[in-house]
Formats: sequence, structure tokens, C-alpha cells
Amino acid sequence: MCGKVTKGSATALVTGASSGIGLEYARNLAERGYNLIIISRDKENLLNVRNCLIKEYGIEVWAIDKDLATLNAAEELFEILHQRRIDVLINNAGIFSFCDITDTPVKRIEQIILLHDMTNTKLCRLFAQKMAQEGGGHILNMSSYSIWMPFPGLALYSASKAYLKSFSVAFAKEVKEKKVYVTAVCPAGIATDLYGLAKDWQKIGLKIGALTSPRFCAKRGLNAMFRHEKCIVPDWWWRLFIPLCLLIPGFVMKLIRKYTKKFQK
Repeated sequence: MCGKVTKGSATALVTGASSGIGLEYARNLAERGYNLIIISRDKENLLNVRNCLIKEYGIEVWAIDKDLATLNAAEELFEILHQRRIDVLINNAGIFSFCDITDTPVKRIEQIILLHDMTNTKLCRLFAQKMAQEGGGHILNMSSYSIWMPFPGLALYSASKAYLKSFSVAFAKEVKEKKVYVTAVCPAGIATDLYGLAKDWQKIGLKIGALTSPRFCAKRGLNAMFRHEKCIVPDWWWRLFIPLCLLIPGFVMKLIRKYTKKFQK
């Protein structure tokens, strides 16, 4: 298995690990032999996940309940962990938003930009510097396929994820010579609760191929990271549609906006 280590010989840090893709990143890394540090603001669910991972994989798991959508969250987390060796950092925690900017509360705008961009950038800087001093490591940043879909309602979310992808690719080139490898993962629709999609619709999306499973996304993302790829769209068939997303004419965009406006919240 790509990236497999002797059980318990390396440690991975996963943010947003209490559910969805983050949980699958944690499980996949546990299967590869990594001890885990899992982060989430959902304390109760996080502790349940910790206990399940220990029971299922027989590894060490540390759980830290923390809101990362604050100005100093990265420094505070690094201070807690600076004495531990972190071999893999998975910046997965995210907030989805589908709403016109003028209808979005300022507090939510601040939270999304802080979480997706400020905190992740700082975590990359702090842990990459430490990894370089300790011989190297891997960093994975969760971007989004929506960076190629600047649709009405997605202005905030897609822009914050576009920054993360652009930053990751450039940062990867800066730290490669230090044996720190950075990968941006840009998945399309994933069958999780992040988008507020009902379970029945998630199942339908999986059946018709419009959505992919969190486990599939996590496996593809980690394999790309361990192959030192700078950017990946996990589901290859969606890569074919990127040029089309960028060339959608104005009248089609108006139709999309008219149809999707009722789903904004």
C-alpha cells in the first residue's frame, strides 16, 4: 500500500476528522500504520471516533476538540503539538456555503476565510518548517472542484478553495527541496452531510456517478500525496468537464442561477 509504515512508527494529524472525508482520511491512514491526532470542534463525536479507531486498528489516537476558524487557531494548535513529530498533515476541516455574498452574514464570511485560507496557510508554514527540520513529511490540503465553477452562490466558497489550491501548488515547489511534499485535492461532489444533502439524494448521487464516496476520495487523495503529486481531481471523469465549466455562456448561467436560487441558504 502506498505510504504504508510500520505500525505506530509515524503520526498523522487530521483536521475535521469527526465525520465525512476527514474520518475516512483518518481510517485510511490508520490502515497504513499511522498513529493519529484528530481535530474537530464536535467533541462528543470526536471522542467516539477516537475510541472506534483505537479499537479497530490498535493504534494510538489523540483527540483535540478545537475550533480552527479563529485568527490564532494555527498557532494555538502548533503550541499544543510542537513537541510531537508530525509526519503527515491533512488540512481537511471546511465549511460549505451556498449563498449570495450580500445575503451571507459577515461572521460566516470571516469564519470561512479564516478556516480555509488563514488557518491552513499558517498550519502549512508551521508544520512544514518543523517537518523540514526533522527530515521531511507530507501535507494534503482539501481544495474543491468548485474552483472551476464560479457560479452565483458559490463566490465565497469557491474563491476560498481556489486560494488554497493555488497556494498549495506554489508552496509545494518551495518546500520540495526540503523533502516536504504538498498536495491539493480538488474533489467534485462527495456523498457527505457537508452540503446539507439528504441521505436518499446522496445514495442516488452515488448510483448515477454524480457523487463519489468519502472513502474513495480519501484513498485517491492520499495515494496522490504519497506519489508527490501537486494537485489531483480524485474522480477522473470530472476532469473532462473542467473546460466546459469555464466556458459556460451567460444565458446558461442565468438559467442555473434561476434554478438554484431557491436552494441558497
